Formats: sequence, structure tokens, C-alpha cells
Amino acid sequence: MTQTKIIPIFPLDLVLFPRQELPLRIFEPRYKQLVDDCMLGNGQFGVCLVDSNNKISGWNGPKPIGTIAKIKKCEDVELDGTQLQIETLGRNKFQIKKIISPSVELPENYDPYSIEGHQAISDLAEKSHDDEKMYIQAEVELIPEIDDNISLNQWEHIVDMWKRKTINQALPQQVEPAALDQVLTQYYLKTDTPTIDYVYSLAALGAHDPNDLQPILEANTMEELIQRMEELLTINNPKLEK
Repeated sequence: MTQTKIIPIFPLDLVLFPRQELPLRIFEPRYKQLVDDCMLGNGQFGVCLVDSNNKISGWNGPKPIGTIAKIKKCEDVELDGTQLQIETLGRNKFQIKKIISPSVELPENYDPYSIEGHQAISDLAEKSHDDEKMYIQAEVELIPEIDDNISLNQWEHIVDMWKRKTINQALPQQVEPAALDQVLTQYYLKTDTPTIDYVYSLAALGAHDPNDLQPILEANTMEELIQRMEELLTINNPKLEK
């Protein structure tokens, strides 16, 4: 029987892949509470791409597939403790089975960057029970890693697609293939022994929007991953294909 567990959820406008580093600056009271709780526990929370069509107590909810982030470092940015800087590392993917709503609803005209916004959340939190959380939580099920290896031919194929799409998107400017090889070298993507992490990094280079990366994260087999990479790197503008 598949095991589930309850974790804090941090919806963000990005996709976190396994083994990818993610620095975050924390300033909202609800996410400061999330980090404090994580530091008292196992240091883990879930990162999901924001789903603006999925509202949870007025807040933007998460996409159903995300990645567990492990806090490696946490330090105060301000002397008064109003901001935290954390360093995290992506771990397992997971699927949300059940959402646990936060204890506070989104206040009207809420501005997370203002003192008034912080005070509004703090006032609402004081009315909550001690065991309630200001942040979204979820019961999640871990997703097994893709255990297949990517072949060198598959890797060279998607790299070639990335190069062609990048060259076409730069038109009428001319981009030399050698310049793209330098980009690959800069991101440590020149290799004869590619792994799935190389695919994730290339996807990040080829995407123009975080929503482009969500299907990549959700792929559960190497065949599915390569297919979704091909879709991501396909040139969709007929004028550019000529």
C-alpha cells in the first residue's frame, strides 16, 4: 500500500526539479511560520507551481504535482527577524491527494510587501487555534524516480532541437552554433554521459514560462520525458520553420 504524509505546501511561480538548488527569501508571516515549523521538524516542504485557477481560502493554490524541498541553510536577513534567507535542494516528486486549507483567508486588498499586509495576517492568525497553520498543507504521495537512463542518441537529439529552436527564435539576428555550445558548456551540459538531471536543466533553458516546465516535471517514464521535451522544443511558428 502506498504511503502518504502531510507536508507544508509553498506555491511559487516556478517549477523545482529533483536535485535542483532553490534559494528563497521569506518575508510573508505565513511562510515564516512554514519555515519555522520546518526547522523544528525535518526541514522539508513541498514546492508546487502556482495554479491561479485553484483558489484555497482565496489564496492561489498549487498544481497537483510538485517537488519536496529540503532546507539546507536558514539565516536572518534583517536583525529584527522580519526576513529569512533559505537555501533548499529538490528531492522527491509528489502528488497531492488532499489539500488542508490554511487557517487564514486572503484579506481584501492584501499587499504582502507592506507592513499593513503583514499586520492584517498577524491579526487573523491571533484568532486561530494554536494547532492551525496560516499556510496550505497537503496529504501527498511520493512519486518514484524515473529509473531509466537517457541514451546519448536521445540526448543529442533534444540538444539539436534546442539549438534549432534557439537559432530560429533569435531571427533576424544570426546565432552561431558555436555560441550555443558555449552556453551548454557554461551550464555544464556538454557531456557524453547524460542523466535525467541534464534533461531537466536543458528544459529550463528551453522554456519561456514556468508552465512550460510543469509537463516535464510530471513525466513518469523516460519515453514520456523525451516526448514532452520534443513538444517543448518544437518550433511552432510556421514562418520560423522555413
